[in-house]
Amino acid sequence: MHKIDRMNSLIAAAAEPSTPLAEQAFRSLRRDVLTGLFEAGSKLKLDDLQGHYGFSSSPLREALSRLAQEGLVKADERRGFRVAPISAEDLADITHMRLMLDVEALRSAIERGDDSWEGAIVAAFHRLEKVESRLSDGPVILDEEWSELHRNFHAALIAACASERQRLWSASLFDQAERYRRFSARHRQVGRRKSNEHRKIMEATLRRDADTACALLGEHILGTQRNVEAAMRRAVAA
Repeated sequence: MHKIDRMNSLIAAAAEPSTPLAEQAFRSLRRDVLTGLFEAGSKLKLDDLQGHYGFSSSPLREALSRLAQEGLVKADERRGFRVAPISAEDLADITHMRLMLDVEALRSAIERGDDSWEGAIVAAFHRLEKVESRLSDGPVILDEEWSELHRNFHAALIAACASERQRLWSASLFDQAERYRRFSARHRQVGRRKSNEHRKIMEATLRRDADTACALLGEHILGTQRNVEAAMRRAVAA
């Protein structure tokens, strides 16, 4: 499926009602795909998933279909479902799309954001920084609370963007990049703290310095790509 078509399918799926069990199955399965509990490329067998989560096949099938629309799972009529593979090419595609969408979403948000938007960014950064300061020297991204607050901070930056579709696509791409961030963290030899990068992005945003804020966000996104590619090379060499 073409990237834009898949994004449009994601919007349509988000608007459709879902049963409580299907929503629970989706959230549980999605979390475990993102965190790497199910390895990239691994088969997702319904029987195994039923035993693991305790859901029947119907909500699990709906959850898998929604994950396929997000690009986190690959569907094959003959082979069933598999976790989407990880590759440098896929990461480059995700990065390309994030640079197109996220950077311009931030520019739009800076133009339109009000005092409440600014306050939400400051609050999101404060919570993220507080959690990061309490963590050990290990990879912060492997901490579930930090990862959720990290997502919230990036969402807060673009919350005032005029386009709802742009915000939704950006959120989906952020989550697709999450698997790669975690892969990088698990293979990283030196810890990487992101608080200073986030602070610079926040400060430029609050100054309404769109050019600087957008340049910093773009470099932040590219930094993830470079770190993951380095981790991939180390994994192959190991």
